[in-house]
Amino acid sequence: MEVPDRIDHLPGQHYVIRLTADDGHTAQRSYSLSSPPSDPMIEMYIERLDDGEVSGYLADAVLAGDELEVRGPIGGWFVWEGSTPAAGIGGGTGVAPLVAMLRHARHLGSTALLKLAVASRTLAELPYADELAAAGALIALSREDSAAGRPAGRLVAGELAGVVSEDATYFVCGSTGFTEAATMLLMDLEVASEAVRVERFGPSA
Repeated sequence: MEVPDRIDHLPGQHYVIRLTADDGHTAQRSYSLSSPPSDPMIEMYIERLDDGEVSGYLADAVLAGDELEVRGPIGGWFVWEGSTPAAGIGGGTGVAPLVAMLRHARHLGSTALLKLAVASRTLAELPYADELAAAGALIALSREDSAAGRPAGRLVAGELAGVVSEDATYFVCGSTGFTEAATMLLMDLEVASEAVRVERFGPSA
């Protein structure tokens, strides 16, 4: 999207997209940004849900040139400026804000400060899979072996030990089940709770 006169966001922030029907009914959803602040456009990864009131419209009806009502950037807790050690741990579409962090680090030349571990059922279901793999992210697939030879299975503490480093901030993003499990793994590795920032998402009622 092109957002005229926008305020540059920080990786980890999100936008709200609001739709208004002809009868006045409104629906809005929050979507994490996957683009870095240096990008003149904003990019969001939006998963199309079969019963998604907003995602279905965005996937099936919106065309290039259409105008949408947006609000953002929003969020001040789950953000990384790119100057301090950080680790991103994402599940499924929860990798989107971590991709923004990766692209921001690449723009700043600070990729050595950022470590990534991501999880998905299959590689085909992992957003930005090629970009994450090229960046050296640990990719855990629960339903198939990975190309790197990792057998199918969920993330375990021993694997996350590779992203734990002194003075790092940990950004955990995904479904409630994933974020709770990932946070517990970090606690098992004696990561201080105040160093962990969590962003949960799920379908809207």
